[in-house]
Amino acid sequence: MSVEKTYAEINAKIKEGLAVVVTAEELIALVAEKGLSKAAQEVDVVTTGTFAPMCSSGAFLSLGHTKPRMKMQKVWLNGVGAYTGIAAVDAYIGAAELPEDDPLNSNYPGEFRYGGGHVIQDLVARKPIKLKALGYGTDCYPRRNLETTITLDEMNEAILFNPRNAYQNYNCAVNLTDRTVYTYMGMLKPHLGNANFSTSGQLSPLLKDPYFKTIGVGTKIFLGGGVGYVAWNGTQHFPSMMSDSSQELGGAGGTLAVMGDLKQMSPRWLVGTSFLGYGATLSVGIGVPIPILNEEIARYAAKTDEELFAPIVDYGEAYPAFTPGNLGYVSYADLKSGKIQVNGKEIISAPLSSMPRAREIAATLKSWIQKGEFLLTEPVKSLPSPSDGIIAHSIKED
Repeated sequence: MSVEKTYAEINAKIKEGLAVVVTAEELIALVAEKGLSKAAQEVDVVTTGTFAPMCSSGAFLSLGHTKPRMKMQKVWLNGVGAYTGIAAVDAYIGAAELPEDDPLNSNYPGEFRYGGGHVIQDLVARKPIKLKALGYGTDCYPRRNLETTITLDEMNEAILFNPRNAYQNYNCAVNLTDRTVYTYMGMLKPHLGNANFSTSGQLSPLLKDPYFKTIGVGTKIFLGGGVGYVAWNGTQHFPSMMSDSSQELGGAGGTLAVMGDLKQMSPRWLVGTSFLGYGATLSVGIGVPIPILNEEIARYAAKTDEELFAPIVDYGEAYPAFTPGNLGYVSYADLKSGKIQVNGKEIISAPLSSMPRAREIAATLKSWIQKGEFLLTEPVKSLPSPSDGIIAHSIKED
């Protein structure tokens, strides 16, 4: 019997407390026990989760007016600069921004102890933040400087808006050179000394709906411990399936632009993070519910770590030089085992993302839905899928 469900039917079951909600890992076990068709009939919603460093993140902050009024041309929060070319007292702080006096990599490898991601974590932890602002003065905004402290709850609005989160997939990073390199994929030892990866595999949201059948503009999600939404496809959105059976093994895949009320979020799920020799960022918790509208959606949602693959890329020379190609593919089952084979050598593999946190996010989202506290939203616009053949462009040089 074919399976055909609608968002309205599933939401009605959620409201009545009758919806069958499972995590992506629980779906895998259910399919193994009962088969795909039976599981697709029984299950209404599958929850996913990922918790990992996500550099393209930040927050729009409406700081509030001073007396007399001030047009803030430059703003610093705990010494970290925020972009103010928006309006008089609005600013955007990026997760990767650093204090002006940070030594950066002048003492290589730099430590990057505090940046925009740490400011965001301190804000949601309700810590007082040092606010410094400079202005050039106008007739309507005469004030020229300000130094004070401010908390998240004293701001008019605080909106987490992350232009590129929840990568569908990510490279497995290695280093073929004879020197240690420090990257956004962590420290990589010479001569294939280690391998790092950064996706939750069979719990990863976009690997569970690779053709964006249910994830689109307006999709309601778990974001930073609160409720958020998919605002658009993320930047660098080049979706591709990572299954050996599809013959569409590709690169990092699709991404999401996400947003939500920062005041509802938690420092447990928005964590300032430092990468030795690279910079500062923000680790973000994201969970996406996938409605099981039909058997095809269930089939992708039930993909296992053995069926999902990441490309192995040399970050010593090939990646920085923008050299195409890779060293092959490795399954998430092998990556999570702690050892993989690259060029005939067995090396240790380690995640930058947290599987325990990913499982907690999927379980939390499942609980919200089961309690009727979280209804699904049907996307108002689909996102580009692997079949759309999106082409990546690079900067042209004179």
